[in-house]
Amino acid sequence: KWNLESKAPATILACSSNLSFSDELISVPKQVEFPTTLGTAFGYYYAPKNGEYQCTTDKAPPLLVKAHGGPTACTGASFNAGIQYWTSRGYAVLDVDYGGSTGYGRDYRRRLRKSWGIVDIDDVCNGAQYLVKEGLADGNRLCIDGGSAGGYTTLGALAFRDVFKAGTSLYGIGDLTALAGDTHKFESRYLDGLVGQYPEEEAVYKKRSPIESVDTLSCPILLLQGVEDKVVPPNQAEMMHEALLKKGIPTCLKLYEGEQHGFRKAENIEDALDSELAFYGKVFGIEEIPGAVALKVD
Repeated sequence: KWNLESKAPATILACSSNLSFSDELISVPKQVEFPTTLGTAFGYYYAPKNGEYQCTTDKAPPLLVKAHGGPTACTGASFNAGIQYWTSRGYAVLDVDYGGSTGYGRDYRRRLRKSWGIVDIDDVCNGAQYLVKEGLADGNRLCIDGGSAGGYTTLGALAFRDVFKAGTSLYGIGDLTALAGDTHKFESRYLDGLVGQYPEEEAVYKKRSPIESVDTLSCPILLLQGVEDKVVPPNQAEMMHEALLKKGIPTCLKLYEGEQHGFRKAENIEDALDSELAFYGKVFGIEEIPGAVALKVD
């Protein structure tokens, strides 16, 4: 509770969790604004932080850019253990509210109309490059991840841009035409406003599908997918994995039994994080990661 008269620090009356963390382990987000194609975009920057360790060799940390799902949703600054996982292990994180995100007004939200796969990709790339210019990230160790629609932005950024060195798609979309035909009824016409009318504008769908641009991919990609996903069916990840293998790009596909759209079992959430950390360790040549899981990269 707060005492407005004394203006003393707040007193905790009850807490929904019995977990506690040292302040030396928690990275507090800082909202950032950065220039992008349509003006200004927004995000939250988390600096790496772990009181038990200190980097003495690198001028700037590796950066993980996160693209939220939706895509017409938004991220936030509330406590996120999945982000603190990275900052406590030496990674900086940029959680991007790309154009189309809610919370910044109608005009900002409407940036994504007919422009999914363009505006969001521009914004995550420009956010990463902005932090490099500010000296807050190492330009040679930029990676990106996202789930669902964020997975599509991730794959698109890797296929259509040359900014990131690696990426992880969690139950993400590689083929927009397949999604238009396979997704569940509730979102069956969602893509009309984000991409275009289907099948009338099928050519646009193909042009913006990462799986149609495998020839432009050149960096390692990790694919994490729930077997029972009805929103983004497993065939999306399987097709992307097969296409990457044919081109000889380092990749790994992990399928999680009993998982749907978004992982819910604690052991799978933990394995997904540990697998992604191990994957980037291989890409960036980071050796001796404490507790690293064994990961076979094809």
